[in-house]
Amino acid sequence: MHDTGKTSLLYGAGGRRGLVAAEHASRPREEDRMVLFQREDGGIAVREVAFRPYLWLADAGLISGLGPLEVRELRGDGAFRYLLFFRSWADLEAALRFLRKATGLAPTARDAPYFVLRDPVQQYLTSSGETFFKEMEFGSVHRLQVDIETRTEPGYEFPNPEREGDRILLIALSDNRGWSEVLGGPGISEKRLLESFVQRVRERDPDVIEGYNLFKFDLPYLITRARREGVKLAIGRDGSEMRTRPGRFMAAERTINYTKTEIFGRQVVDVYFLVHLYDVTRRELESWGLKEAARHFGVAVADRVRIEGGRISETFRVDPSRVRRYALHDVLETRRLAELLSPAYFAMAQMVPMNYQNVCVRGNAAKIDALMIREYLRQGFSLPRPDEPRRFAGGYTDIFFQGVARNVHHCDVRSLYPSIMLLQKIRPHSDELGIFLQLLGRLRDQRMEIRRVLGSVTDETRKRALLARDAAFKVLINSFYGYLGFAQARFNDYAAAEKVAARGRELLRDIVDWLTRNGALVIEIDTDGVYFVPPRLTGVQDLERFRRSLRESLPAGIELEFDGVYRAMYSYRMKNYALLGEDGSLVIRGAALRSRGLEPFQRRFLEDFLRLRLEGREAEIPALKECYVKAITRREWPVEMFTKTETLQENPSEYVRKVREGRRGRSAAYELALSSGREYRAGDQISYYITGSTARVSAHAVAKLAAEWDAGARDENVAHYLAKLEELCEKFGVNEIIRRQKGETRNER
Repeated sequence: MHDTGKTSLLYGAGGRRGLVAAEHASRPREEDRMVLFQREDGGIAVREVAFRPYLWLADAGLISGLGPLEVRELRGDGAFRYLLFFRSWADLEAALRFLRKATGLAPTARDAPYFVLRDPVQQYLTSSGETFFKEMEFGSVHRLQVDIETRTEPGYEFPNPEREGDRILLIALSDNRGWSEVLGGPGISEKRLLESFVQRVRERDPDVIEGYNLFKFDLPYLITRARREGVKLAIGRDGSEMRTRPGRFMAAERTINYTKTEIFGRQVVDVYFLVHLYDVTRRELESWGLKEAARHFGVAVADRVRIEGGRISETFRVDPSRVRRYALHDVLETRRLAELLSPAYFAMAQMVPMNYQNVCVRGNAAKIDALMIREYLRQGFSLPRPDEPRRFAGGYTDIFFQGVARNVHHCDVRSLYPSIMLLQKIRPHSDELGIFLQLLGRLRDQRMEIRRVLGSVTDETRKRALLARDAAFKVLINSFYGYLGFAQARFNDYAAAEKVAARGRELLRDIVDWLTRNGALVIEIDTDGVYFVPPRLTGVQDLERFRRSLRESLPAGIELEFDGVYRAMYSYRMKNYALLGEDGSLVIRGAALRSRGLEPFQRRFLEDFLRLRLEGREAEIPALKECYVKAITRREWPVEMFTKTETLQENPSEYVRKVREGRRGRSAAYELALSSGREYRAGDQISYYITGSTARVSAHAVAKLAAEWDAGARDENVAHYLAKLEELCEKFGVNEIIRRQKGETRNER
């Protein structure tokens, strides 16, 4: 149930409850329809409603060439003053082809005199005011989890569905109603396994299908193998097969190309993407694998079966029941992660006029844009042309101290940029209706109301729903500043964004100045938060007075919260640091300290070194280095400690052509693929290590497949890996600490 203060501005003006899917239906010689799936009384009701596609037009002179349509003139001063309705999506596409040819501009071009939402479901939700999951709790949506285990042909390290010798061994399924099953086993053909999968999905009839790395692995693998076996994966609610097209997912600086998969009447959610989005702000995860994520969030299965990926095929041959348990644990952990991470996106889908599936992958600025456009359409107002993109100064980041500091505190200006926008009434110049600040204000007000009542809520279901909405509000609120500088936003405004950032920099400098004047050591400042060591205080009351004085130094409406105290902090360089929590937990942030370009032994050494430094055990650092030197020299570690894994981004033949043309350098992974005698393709992964006897080598000339490593005739390049360790020790001051300790020892003598 929504709070009583809900408004059409946030939740849309439609009143349809229980909507779990919407699908566009186009039929010859008939007007288009939208097929709606609504959860009612524990079942699914299917309804069809009229749907007329539409686009916005700026130039009335173009209307005559667009065929039969209805034209509605909109109010306001926006460039796009005409709203054109079409009988069918086919008519809309024909109009778009005409407009592109007549203007020479694509619909996405900023100067194009026409604008369209290319997703028919988003069009329907925007014009109708409907949203998904109205009056529903997260637990009432039927969610099914999928995980596959595959055979990899001998000689290859990773599965590829195009290979004749690869296949699906097992398909594990579970749902949020307590059911689970593992399909397949020895003697069961792949064709029969795939047919059983289709049957189970249709029997269980979920609203949402979830998985971990579902879009990049499980679904493409299922589709490819089904095609080879002649099985139709007819798991749509209308009996249709899955539809695919290329997709791109972005989480901060990370971009993932994937196969976007749609299933008629169902939503598809990849929990792997949700983990990436979580880690954008936290930067706490060492990797984004399922097992690591489950451990991080505390949802790992207690008796978790562990099998290295490269040993699935062999383990299945000798102990198939162990692989079955392993697969079942995968789907159970996927379900638990989804139950932690999905509710915030579920709450967003109750507001934003987008498919739930798209809410989970689209950027937050695009969601705000969708809310803005929906309200302008509801009020019959024209849309503006986006501003010309340009660069502008952003947030304030600085570093004041490098090294180890103890008793470190962190304070954060709560929603710094949103607070500035609301206080100074900064909004896009093109927002005639003032919707931007209305949205921001109501999101903030509802979040404050949630925070006010949370402490008194005892019902766990209600509490989870409120926490999910609180998380959704927080994410959206903190994205309004980014929206102003989003090139594709209808109402972007770079001057407004610049004004907000400038005021934010002033406030943060004021905080730094106050802390310095009052005896604190400022370590680092990053956009809206400050790490610092307070002055020597005699007790809790002094600390509270110190914090209260800092809060009172800020303007009214700017709220400061103290959200962390750490035993120690290692400040390496801007945005690269390690924190030792009061409970002994270690958090490492920044590409320099967590680079995935490091070999595993380097990452482990760096973590061990940082812990010793932060715990004040520097006397043990020489012994730590000596331990690693001995392990490398004596060849005590398995090859996994030295292994690098790379994904082939193109076919090896394309790599050869580019090298021949001088368009790229040689790569160890590709050279190994070419020399293996096996047919590697784009998307395959190669794991390798470095052989030889000298420190300076060309990796492509001496790399060897990790699968070919022989524990009885070890050939890893000891000199090379010792040099890598030495380079790390010099870079992070390990050697300086050792030299200093030796000097101190000589002086004592």
